[in-house]
Amino acid sequence: MRGAIAELAAALGILPRYTDQMAGIRETGRDTALALMAAMGEAVSSEADAAARLADRRAAEATRPLPHHIITRPGAPTRLPADPGPWVIRTEEGEEIEGRGRDLPPLPLGLHVLGTGPHETTLLTAPPHLPLPPRGWGLTAPLWGLREPARKGYGDYADLKRTGVALASTGAAFLGINPIHAGFPTEPTWSSPYSPSHRRRLNPLHIATGEGVASGPLVDYATEIPAKRAALHAAYAQFAGDPDFDAFCAAEGESLTRFGAHQALSDRHGALWTNWPTRLQDPATAPLDDLAPEIRYHQWLQWQAHRQLTDAQRALTGAGMRYGLYLDLAVGTHPAGAETWADRPWFAQGVSLGAPPDPFAPHGQRWSLAPLNPHALQRGHFALLADTLRQQLRYAKLLRIDHILGFDRAFWVPDAPGLPGAYVAMPRAAMLAVIRIEAARAGATVIGEDLGNIPDGLQEALADSGILGCRLLQFEHETKPDAYPAPTLAAFGTHDLPTFGGWAGGADIRARHAIGSIGDDTLAKGVTARSADAQTFAGTMGGTDAAAMHGFLAQTGSELVVVQAEDVLDVTDQANLPGTIDTYPNWRRKLPVAGVDLAQDPRLTAVAARMRAAGR
Repeated sequence: MRGAIAELAAALGILPRYTDQMAGIRETGRDTALALMAAMGEAVSSEADAAARLADRRAAEATRPLPHHIITRPGAPTRLPADPGPWVIRTEEGEEIEGRGRDLPPLPLGLHVLGTGPHETTLLTAPPHLPLPPRGWGLTAPLWGLREPARKGYGDYADLKRTGVALASTGAAFLGINPIHAGFPTEPTWSSPYSPSHRRRLNPLHIATGEGVASGPLVDYATEIPAKRAALHAAYAQFAGDPDFDAFCAAEGESLTRFGAHQALSDRHGALWTNWPTRLQDPATAPLDDLAPEIRYHQWLQWQAHRQLTDAQRALTGAGMRYGLYLDLAVGTHPAGAETWADRPWFAQGVSLGAPPDPFAPHGQRWSLAPLNPHALQRGHFALLADTLRQQLRYAKLLRIDHILGFDRAFWVPDAPGLPGAYVAMPRAAMLAVIRIEAARAGATVIGEDLGNIPDGLQEALADSGILGCRLLQFEHETKPDAYPAPTLAAFGTHDLPTFGGWAGGADIRARHAIGSIGDDTLAKGVTARSADAQTFAGTMGGTDAAAMHGFLAQTGSELVVVQAEDVLDVTDQANLPGTIDTYPNWRRKLPVAGVDLAQDPRLTAVAARMRAAGR
């Protein structure tokens, strides 16, 4: 692709080509580039239109005395790359500092704004490197699955607290769970924690209210969620008020009010704001006065979730866990959920996050998640990203960022049928600086899931920042323990991959065959290849059972290792089978042992002994 459209696309960060995971070169086509530019708010109709917009963009950039953002160090003076003349710094705390010339005074940790006439530059005052954590280990478990099959309902924040306090006695430094972002409570079958409605708000469906209504090995959300919602309404009916609740609402401000308004409108008009009456689709103009009682109810739900999670984290760290909770930040948000309704200008519209073609998805993947617009991030001084991270770190000292590859380049897939996706460059250095700011503020450690089609230089940039990468044993089955880099978190797998008990026999491959997504030939080839991988790994780790695997994991050079509860308990079936919705019981499997009883299970005590022997 050549011409003004190609030049404008490149100026906006749309990559002209990329190499896929099959070593194929993929060119970005004209129609894809036009769709992605429109998603950024830069729709063009012709080459002449693109040329005019490109000229305007270049002229505007030429008048800027300074870059859009500059990374500085806390407490150290800064010399600007050029003399902007007089300037005013608006600090994160609201203080204003005036001056002129190239030299800036020392600034505290945070995001500040430097104004030079009509132009603004974000000052990201961040430590250059986060400290690496000491060697340690922890456990991940599905929050919904912390109640054993014989008990009614699904896991809640009280189960999380009890499980973590019990696990602290084993020497585990953390207890990890899947994202607990706000979802879609009016749609009981929409259970994926990785397709949230709002990532800065909490899932109220895990507020502890007592027993549920159904038992069994799988959570029955269609029955449980209406019962949970009824229990929450009944509890709120008894609420007479509390000064702490009023203080919480005041501190959370307009953001919480808008979220409450969205939830109230969802109760009336359905989960997706794109299906609401037109007058309600814009929060700035939607009539909300008659929603005040319902908004207050949803604010109360967030307060309850906040209190219970805060209590859980205090209990875990108080019981001796170094980090307490290990939370997970989803890569994106639903395009028609609460977050895009309240903060629409921050998101690209008409596209979805996804992944390029690979051997298992030859046409690529579409995740139905709204991407952040890099230009909106820049204009907004990265405030939304900072607040998103800060909200997670209120409750955890360990945070995993799902698909951190998107902090370097994000794969956008147009909504238009048949149009392939392409990569959009993201402001990596600035986004990593925001992570360092928020992690340093919270005294936390951050892990970036750096798996897949990894951009050149990203893993080195993560290591330079002190952000841990991920290493999975089932992908590294020929790697010796001491070859695992220290600034990583090592695990056997993830929620999207087969458990140790299912991996060698190809349980995931057999599951896809059972639902008809692959044929007999693919099944046979996949199982044969997996068996060969398992034999190689058995030779590397010195055995074929879970005990050998956990012993190998303990010996890796990674500073942190995580053990999955499913692997400890010899569970064969994985939590989620990617690419399926209702043909596989995703996000529904309970653990065979209650979470609170895990600490006394001899299989976990054996894992803990191996971790101690390895100095963890």
